[in-house]
Amino acid sequence: MATPALNKEEAVRERYAEGAKKTEASLCCPANYDPALLKAIPEEVLSIDYGCGDPTRYVQAGDTVLDLGSGSGKNCFLACQIAGPTGRVFGVDMTDAMLEVAQRNAPEVARRLGYANVEFRKGKIQDLRLDMAEVDAWLSEHPVRAAEDLAKLESTMSEQRAARPLVPDASVDVVISNCVLNLVRPEDKKQLFTEIFRVLKRGGRVVISDIVSDEDIPAHLQQNAELWSGCISGAFREDLFLDAFENAGFYGMEILERQQEPWRTVEGIEFRSVTVAAYKGKQGECWEHKQAVIYKGPFRQVVDDDGHVLRRGMRVAVCEKTFNLYSQAPYRDSFALVPPLVSVTKEDAKPFPCNSGTLLRNPRETKGEDYSLTTEAPADCCSPGDRKSGCC
Repeated sequence: MATPALNKEEAVRERYAEGAKKTEASLCCPANYDPALLKAIPEEVLSIDYGCGDPTRYVQAGDTVLDLGSGSGKNCFLACQIAGPTGRVFGVDMTDAMLEVAQRNAPEVARRLGYANVEFRKGKIQDLRLDMAEVDAWLSEHPVRAAEDLAKLESTMSEQRAARPLVPDASVDVVISNCVLNLVRPEDKKQLFTEIFRVLKRGGRVVISDIVSDEDIPAHLQQNAELWSGCISGAFREDLFLDAFENAGFYGMEILERQQEPWRTVEGIEFRSVTVAAYKGKQGECWEHKQAVIYKGPFRQVVDDDGHVLRRGMRVAVCEKTFNLYSQAPYRDSFALVPPLVSVTKEDAKPFPCNSGTLLRNPRETKGEDYSLTTEAPADCCSPGDRKSGCC
């Protein structure tokens, strides 16, 4: 008789429901957090927090933050201090026991900080449209006892996703998560990344700490409830983790942190923590505004996520969209930006052939064909007192 397939979602729910009652050391991968921020968080929250990194350090003041798999609330309570009173933090988790701890401690954190900017919601991180608290309330009044009842439930959930999404489109500046994405079933992972992309504003970013593997994980390990719920056998293969962001439409993926030694090794497969960032906003039309960028090195050449080949030191023509992307993180330190001497208006801009390979920008295109200015060196430029300032 065949062994029944592991109910991965139920295994996770049961493991973390137990983890909400008492500390489970095997779920922890050591990470360093700012001690000053930890002071505002009750010990109950800290004692049952399970993570593998600190994505909160990449939150900025005023951000609207979404924490996926918020658990006891630790990362939300860290992020809310960085975002400050002008920011907002939302935690989403599916485990009632964890949500109860987080919601019960939120008023105490607010009292210690002097402001309240955190909210916890019940939902699955791969289905951020569905408010599971609302589903629970509906089910308490409309128990499912027959196929007809099930059809009504499905209709209610579809209506709720459309009319009252748990997390609306383009409503978040930064999505964070700490050792949770690996817990999502393989068949739901594509939807998970689609949902992350959906809820982010254009120009928003995602910063994820998670466990990755250096090899493919065999099927028999994926059927092990302890390894799955323990953030091991559901881990992404390291390179495929970055590919998942690219396939969802993100750009600028980078590994911010990577654990040198593996956290655990199982049957020769290494599992370690990484923190990855990715950005939303490369979609859109390409317009010619006579702009150029110069890749500063150190590599001889690089290829970006849109296929632009950028040779070190060369003045490469780019569209307005790409020019603006390179002026922001994570690219801004790698490029010198060359704007036109006279700005091209939106009305005068023409479509830019972004798919035509590398196009070099003649300096006269940015300065103008009739540009003939002649200047003299400042009179006091090379006096001895100016050498330290970098004038000469």
